[in-house]
Amino acid sequence: MLKEKGRRLRIHSLKATTEAGSGHPTSCLSAADLVSVIFFREMRFDPRDPQNSANDRFVLSKGHAAPLLYGAYAEAGIFKPEQIATLRRLDSDLEGHPTPRIPWVSVATGSLGQGLSAGLGDALAARIDKLAYETYVLLGDGECAEGAVWEAAALAAYYKVSNLFAVVDVNGLGQSQGTMDGFEAERFAEKFRAFGWFAMTVDGHNYEDIVDAFDKCRSEGGTRPRAIIAKTLKGKGITMIENLPGWHGKPVPKQDLDKALQEIAQPFATDGFMPNPRPRPAVPEPAMPGNLTPDRKPDEQVATREAYGDALARMGAQDSRIVALDGDTKNSTYSDKFLKAHPDRFIEMFIAEQNMVGVAMGLAARGKIPFVSTFAAFLTRAYDQIRMAGVSRLNVKFCGSHCGVSIGEDGPSQMGLEDIAMFRPIPGSVVLYPSDAVSTERLVAEAARYEGICYIRTTRPKTPILYSNQDQFPIGGSKVLRKSDKDRVTVVAAGITVHEALKAAAKLEAEGISIRVIDAYSVKPIDETTLIRAAGETGGIVVVEDHYSEGGLGDAVLNAVGNKAKVVKLAVREIPRSGPPEALVEKYGISSNHIIKAVKNF
Repeated sequence: MLKEKGRRLRIHSLKATTEAGSGHPTSCLSAADLVSVIFFREMRFDPRDPQNSANDRFVLSKGHAAPLLYGAYAEAGIFKPEQIATLRRLDSDLEGHPTPRIPWVSVATGSLGQGLSAGLGDALAARIDKLAYETYVLLGDGECAEGAVWEAAALAAYYKVSNLFAVVDVNGLGQSQGTMDGFEAERFAEKFRAFGWFAMTVDGHNYEDIVDAFDKCRSEGGTRPRAIIAKTLKGKGITMIENLPGWHGKPVPKQDLDKALQEIAQPFATDGFMPNPRPRPAVPEPAMPGNLTPDRKPDEQVATREAYGDALARMGAQDSRIVALDGDTKNSTYSDKFLKAHPDRFIEMFIAEQNMVGVAMGLAARGKIPFVSTFAAFLTRAYDQIRMAGVSRLNVKFCGSHCGVSIGEDGPSQMGLEDIAMFRPIPGSVVLYPSDAVSTERLVAEAARYEGICYIRTTRPKTPILYSNQDQFPIGGSKVLRKSDKDRVTVVAAGITVHEALKAAAKLEAEGISIRVIDAYSVKPIDETTLIRAAGETGGIVVVEDHYSEGGLGDAVLNAVGNKAKVVKLAVREIPRSGPPEALVEKYGISSNHIIKAVKNF
């Protein structure tokens, strides 16, 4: 039966890619026998219920082999085989690389090297929820050149994630040439073993070999994650493309399809697949977080990063879906407050930001609400994973601390100055930048409620309390902190620069100049209505931000007001130096003195 499934998977992959006129049939054919064993012997799932919390999970890290995955879904009865003919069509959910438009797909793949991290997140979610499901990740040999693969391998072994299986398809051919390790399957096994995995090599087209390897993984793997390294042939079974370079990403031409299919036309056996669903355990509906913030005293000085930790810990008590991940910066981001309150839902990810975001993707795919915390500057390293979380439309929250020149003496390598520009373009994302402890705590709660990617920007220095404990901060809003009928200019700020704007307003008022001050705490979506009204009622807008001038708050304001008002942007315009925070804010043009000068220039 398994051989017959493998034959059918090859047929589906060939027909679909030829009909589409594009795709990666050779990559599908090399892994067809592996996928047959995984789907139709090893995995347990209910094909009628993709959200069954007891289902085993499958992640296709080598996402270009999507037709193979769609063929497996068809053979499992998840959808009709004729749907595969819609591959890559504009009106079809069967895209060139898998996305969660198909409910059985946990995370979007195709940007290679990310699947093992997502699978690890899946597997860790099972541990948190005390569920017995297993996660299988199919990787290509070429993508194992990505460092994120080995970040995931190291962490999986560290946490002894024994419900995680990695299956590596070693077909020896990349897109443009042979892969780094060729057909040396044992090299891959040695690498996994060096990281602490139980690893075996197999002939990836020998069903007895593959089945025996899975059995030994279960009987001898102990508490280790398991890896099966399979030597295969790209294009296996079709003479005109088997193990030949130059066929990556190319379908069999229509005129040659019948000849190719004739080579695999002989059935092996009748189809005997019967799904083996497990009973679905009852999962209680979690309560949504309410107003969990403490009362702050007006004379307090509190860093927004510390308020973030307070709010996160409190929300964790109300919503069991919330988990926290940190890259060995928890005593600086203050996510360690969540660790102390909820140690079973905190995952130390160490200094491996790409894997941290990938794991968060897997956790979110299993219904968790992951909060990922590190320095804002270090999130740039994981931007591809963040981008793919957006493509996956996952519910992941990010907190970047130590943003801007206001961090002080640590210097430019530690200063997040590109982070707003990084998160704003992601479709459906929200970018929040609080200026005090009260707004931080309210915005963390808003982020938890929001379904989708959300970025919270926190600062290192302590700042005064600006708001009362009754103030609310809805996403898409802003706060007008100073306003009069005589306002000559509107100053728009966020985070640390709100305090500089208020200093400037006080000094200008002493000179008889009134300005409006707006705290644009919601950078995306930005409060267009308030900004346009303020622009119309005053002489123009000065935007001041602790961020590089491109892509940040200033550009968000420009997008909002268009040509309705003159806008001047004060921002960091060169690579900063180390120094005291106040001196850096002054030197790089975002202090109260520079705001005063810009206002007077109007």
